[in-house]
Amino acid sequence: MLQLAIIVVVLVAVAAVSLAQSAATFNRVEGRRVADLGEQLAVNPLLRDGLTQPAPGELVAPLVQNTPTQFGVTSVTVADARGRVVSSTDPTLVGSPLVLGDPRVAQGRSWSGELEIDGSRELVAQVPVIGSDPKKNLGKHLGVVVVGEASPTWSQRLVGASSYLFTYLGIASLLGVAGSWLLARRIKRQTLGLEPREIAGLAEHREALLHGIAEGVIALDPQQRVTLVNAVGRRLLDLPEHCLGRSLADLGISGRLRDVLAGADGGPEARDEVVVRGGRVLVMNRMTVAKDGRRLGSVTTLRDRTELARLEQEIGSFRSTTELLRAQTHEFANQLHTISGLIQIGEHDEVVRYVDALSRHRASLDLTVTSRIHDTAVAALLMAKSALAAERRVELRISERTGLDRLEPEVAADVATVLGNLVDNAVEAVAGGRDAPLGATTGGRDGAAAGEPDPDRPAWVEVELRRDASSVEIVVRDSGPGIAPQLAQEVFTHGFTTKAARGGERGIGLALTRLVCHRRGGEVAVANTEEGAMFTARMSVTGTLEGVR
Repeated sequence: MLQLAIIVVVLVAVAAVSLAQSAATFNRVEGRRVADLGEQLAVNPLLRDGLTQPAPGELVAPLVQNTPTQFGVTSVTVADARGRVVSSTDPTLVGSPLVLGDPRVAQGRSWSGELEIDGSRELVAQVPVIGSDPKKNLGKHLGVVVVGEASPTWSQRLVGASSYLFTYLGIASLLGVAGSWLLARRIKRQTLGLEPREIAGLAEHREALLHGIAEGVIALDPQQRVTLVNAVGRRLLDLPEHCLGRSLADLGISGRLRDVLAGADGGPEARDEVVVRGGRVLVMNRMTVAKDGRRLGSVTTLRDRTELARLEQEIGSFRSTTELLRAQTHEFANQLHTISGLIQIGEHDEVVRYVDALSRHRASLDLTVTSRIHDTAVAALLMAKSALAAERRVELRISERTGLDRLEPEVAADVATVLGNLVDNAVEAVAGGRDAPLGATTGGRDGAAAGEPDPDRPAWVEVELRRDASSVEIVVRDSGPGIAPQLAQEVFTHGFTTKAARGGERGIGLALTRLVCHRRGGEVAVANTEEGAMFTARMSVTGTLEGVR
């Protein structure tokens, strides 16, 4: 209906322009004709002689009355030198002053234009009559002759133009209606039959949905150009405000983040991919969008799991305590069973020696940890990790070079986070080969070199903590399979293990380790040794708590 209304408006405008052109043509053609006729009458000897006589009206009346019939004009009027009408096709004007279109006409100048005469509008030409007798009136202003042609009304012009104007307007109307109908059909097919108000409603709902959810959303076309991104997505990916239409390369997105967004892995979907970006741990899910077998692009959602990961670390400390109690319960149960068996077979002296050996072993472990690590939180963490490692048949060693004073609570928490992640990663890598069936390939750590497990190979993890005036260095060595050389530089960037990522509980320990080290102005690195892998983390610290060791 809107298109049809526009067509009607255009046709009315075309008709108005056509009528305006018709009026301009009439004024131009008829104006020239009445001007020529006025000049002919002004030089007529009969008119000149009549205006010099005492009663000019009677002499020029026949000429005035015959001219309209002969030349097809509406009116002819003659005035004397004083400006009084002496003869006219309209008798009511005789004796009245002549209405001049231009005052200069009385001075001998010609003029043509439109004038309203006796209630009707006419196109007139006013031509002065100049004497031509050399003896009497040569060059003398004798009067004025006025020739008029009535201007047609708009309805008369419309009726007069109907022979062609209505035909053109009819053809234009048919073409416009047909074109409007075809265009409407095409647009409805492209918009799935939705009306403009429905499309506007969908757009408003989409904007409200995109900017109302807490997750980030980013959409790419097949050329990896950003076609849609909400405010949360821009913030999580550190994108500029005007990023729509720009490619990932233009936005400086590369590495693993680009691989996940662009689907470099070749799969149509990506589930719970973990990426570190701008100091944040992001969990991303990508879905490829296609229609009628044609790939339209992809949509990726992003969740910021940095804070959640920190909460998981805090919960992990409670879980570690629970695991420690469970492991100790299991260990104590085995020891009590041994003592009970010795008593039942009457080996009372052996019971005493067994209990003494257990006490010395426990005291030795406590003394080793507490004598070298004076921070209570870190020492307690290592005691817990030692019990858990022992349950998995892994020996947790404390290096003889270890020495750590008591730390500030915030520093101790960060050191415990880094140390716990590195020890868990190492125990997982070492225990993966020993727990697996003989002949199975191992890979407890993402990027770990695959190989055949060796049950006779010693399973150990060694921890070394060193403190100087401004930093703490944490070194964790293990007897595991090591890190694949091609992934040694990427394991922290990827920030997750394939095993943990699928499980959903872990998988970002190394990423958090790197984030904590960066936050403390340090770094973490990994290297392979002859015996296994070695992780080295350094963190800058300020101040110590002097007191009880």
